[in-house]
Amino acid sequence: MTALNPLREIPTQNIFRKGDVFVLFGELFGRGYVNGLIDEARAAGMTIVGVTVGRRDEKNRLRPLNDEELAAAEANLGGKIINIPMMAGFDLDAPEGEPTPAELLARMTIKSWPDDKLDWTHIERCREVGVNRFKSSLAQVVAELETMIPDGANVYFAHTMAGGIPKVKVFLAIANRVYKGQGARFMSSRTLLESDLGEFILMNFDEVSANTFGYLIEATGALRKRLELSGGKVCYSAYGYHGTEILINDVYTWQSYSNYTQGYAKMRLEGIAEAAWAHGIRATVFNCPEIRTNSSDIFVGVELSLFPLLNALKKEEGGAWADAQWEQCRRLLAEGHSLEALLAQIEAYNADSVITEFRNYEAWPMDNSEQLADVMIGTSGEITALHADRNALITDHLSSLVLEGTGPLMFHEMSAPSAPVLWLNHDVIARQLNRMHG
Repeated sequence: MTALNPLREIPTQNIFRKGDVFVLFGELFGRGYVNGLIDEARAAGMTIVGVTVGRRDEKNRLRPLNDEELAAAEANLGGKIINIPMMAGFDLDAPEGEPTPAELLARMTIKSWPDDKLDWTHIERCREVGVNRFKSSLAQVVAELETMIPDGANVYFAHTMAGGIPKVKVFLAIANRVYKGQGARFMSSRTLLESDLGEFILMNFDEVSANTFGYLIEATGALRKRLELSGGKVCYSAYGYHGTEILINDVYTWQSYSNYTQGYAKMRLEGIAEAAWAHGIRATVFNCPEIRTNSSDIFVGVELSLFPLLNALKKEEGGAWADAQWEQCRRLLAEGHSLEALLAQIEAYNADSVITEFRNYEAWPMDNSEQLADVMIGTSGEITALHADRNALITDHLSSLVLEGTGPLMFHEMSAPSAPVLWLNHDVIARQLNRMHG
């Protein structure tokens, strides 16, 4: 377990300039955390290069982007994309002529899955096929980068690969019960993790969210050496999650969403950064706050920790700009509901004995419980109902603020990183936002 290590001071150093290269290691889809980093890289005049996960053909085989897809992806990124499929994970990989893990999982039913068993020797062979495929593609990507990055350049590698949930019907039904279920529809996350299905999912999470960071660091060893010998610097960042300090009773207090199944892979990611750091490699995992995204919306209640950011903006002397954020959020509520009452409800939620029981850093990521689901999912539903429009939520606005604040924090910290694992909590994010807008 990595010791909780928050970034407290706003970093201001910047070594990156025109001629340096920003490499996005993961395809950009929609808006997410990495957009803040890309904005900073673009403002610094860096050359922006990305990769693609590729696409699947009618036989589920990976292929590069076609001309139309490539043009759209490069326009979205604002840079060049190396068009070599970099799909991580191994749920769709297998030795030639043998079933993929996804095909095996697709045979499971909502009744049979807790007892269904997998052939782990076969699964390991599938994993080897997937890893070898990924590493082979990565070697080709690095060979392209060698021709694009001149001696003496500084390079920022931003790892954004995450996920690994196999696209099988049975898991979609299970996920709805584990992450959204209450009462008769509640399902224990422990039941999932102790099944063969759960064990496979954890393996695939490791490959996608964590091991790819290690593969990247290893594969760019020769490139890193060339650049460093010619006066350049190379750094690597990755996005983690390991809970967040938010304002509770006017004190920044660590808390987390439960059950965050990917937490095991995120801790593995931290370990990869620590191992690289021990060898003198500037690799840092930034544990970022909970936000609302297309992928996080399955975790009902994860958004509740966003509301105290409003108090943090004021506590960190946000002034008129912080007041404006309060007013913008206030306008999103239905008539007859006040922002102050909403925040009081969040304070009561965070003081609930069921919720405080889950603020156990050493035990993270904790399993869910029926009591937790009732309090967390119930509160989430009640607060959503206070809005004038369920498609325009306060947490959407607060999520955009968090994205805006984390980008410059990560970008400037990586000019002279202080540790292999850092937490970006509401205090430093609020100060960063106030500084940008003050």
